[in-house]
Amino acid sequence: QVQLVESGGGLVQAGGSLRLSCAASGRTLSSYRMGWFRQTPGKERQLIAALNWRDGSTFYADSVKGRFTISRDNAKNTMNLQMNSLKPEDTAVYYCAARTITAVNYPYWGQGTQVTVSS
Repeated sequence: QVQLVESGGGLVQAGGSLRLSCAASGRTLSSYRMGWFRQTPGKERQLIAALNWRDGSTFYADSVKGRFTISRDNAKNTMNLQMNSLKPEDTAVYYCAARTITAVNYPYWGQGTQVTVSS
């Protein structure tokens, strides 16, 4: 089992920045892939960024590429999402998630944190 706790959401004006964190516990993460998802009402949860803990390789959805940066802190067992140049359409509940590198789906989820970008 992996327990995930997000923090760092809030309200920001368009063009501003926020940093989300996801603290993980319960497992050594070297064989895990971590992801950030977001969801708006009536829409499916969307993967926007992901990271392989072992080698740090990353993935970004086109909608956030060049504006968001995913990173890890091995000492703190924490994954971060630095969000810059925020837009109103980035408003969503953001979730961190984890799966083993061989799994297809993400079975472990945080509770979610609200990000609201005002225009």
